[in-house]
Amino acid sequence: MAYLILGNGQVFEGRRIGAPGDRIGELVFTTGMEGYLETLTDPSYYGQLVTQTFPMIGNYGVIESDFEGESALFGYIVRELCPTPSNFRSEGRLNDYLVAKGIPGLSGVDTREIVRITREEGIMNAMICDTLPADLSAVKSYQVRDAVGSVSGKAIRAVPAEGKEIARVALMDYGVKRNIIRSLTRRGCTVTVYPADTPAETVLAADPDGIMLSNGPGDPKEAAFCIAQIAKMIGKKPIFGVCLGHQLTALALGGDTVKLKYGHRGGNQPVLETATGRGYITSQNHGYAVVAESLKGVGTPSFTNLSDGSCEGMTYPGLNCATVQFHPEAASGPRDTGFLFDEFVARMGGKANA
Repeated sequence: MAYLILGNGQVFEGRRIGAPGDRIGELVFTTGMEGYLETLTDPSYYGQLVTQTFPMIGNYGVIESDFEGESALFGYIVRELCPTPSNFRSEGRLNDYLVAKGIPGLSGVDTREIVRITREEGIMNAMICDTLPADLSAVKSYQVRDAVGSVSGKAIRAVPAEGKEIARVALMDYGVKRNIIRSLTRRGCTVTVYPADTPAETVLAADPDGIMLSNGPGDPKEAAFCIAQIAKMIGKKPIFGVCLGHQLTALALGGDTVKLKYGHRGGNQPVLETATGRGYITSQNHGYAVVAESLKGVGTPSFTNLSDGSCEGMTYPGLNCATVQFHPEAASGPRDTGFLFDEFVARMGGKANA
């Protein structure tokens, strides 16, 4: 047996899965009905204990080609872990993957109750452990630190375009998901991926046709260096930002961000496009949101969350810059908003291959 102890003192008893050892993290939940492999390998979950709301996880095994990056989450909580996956693409069992990656987990707990508590009380810290601690001071004091630096790549690398090259994109890696890169290369973009600590001068000296700001983990206000570099690049090249890139851009332009009560995580998040009144279902993974009102006179809201009214996108027409909070590359999730990559290519002066 093992335990999940919440920062408010509530305890859930379950069965240990994955790697041994105690682990403290920020407790979050994701509502995806599929895509657990993409969740496990999304760098944006750095420092977090992830609860899956879907009751059975692991039924189609482990498929490396579906990975979005290196696992960065601190723990994994499920209602039921499938021990015998059945899928022609499966390369192994999920529990074996958790052990190999050093991810501790818990199964056999009431994930519905965990989510209900999180929704009502808000995000809190928690701990996966074999023995209940005498006090919760370590749990309560935990904070996610150096999130971007912990998941960003360490070297500049180039990914060639598929087919004819029509644009060259500089991608700032704050914890990028692989499908963002694929979404660009499929459209004829050669992508040069830069570590998050790359100075703006280095990026601009390469004279790319456009700059992509990736997703990533943590409180955007802590990424002070990244914010300063974006401020130097805005207005110099067409820019497209996703998730953390959306938040960092807002901060670079003098705007503000706020931590949400429990965030948006899953492939079923509804947003409204303000210009057309059209709704889209999107894939999301974030705990912070841009305060649209803080950018009045600087940018225009382009998308709004239909559940809580939070900002889901901004455009900065005079700066040739557009950002969205959700994931248009949708891995996993709906592909409704993939057209935003086409718009980015068009702003760089090209016509996408796909």
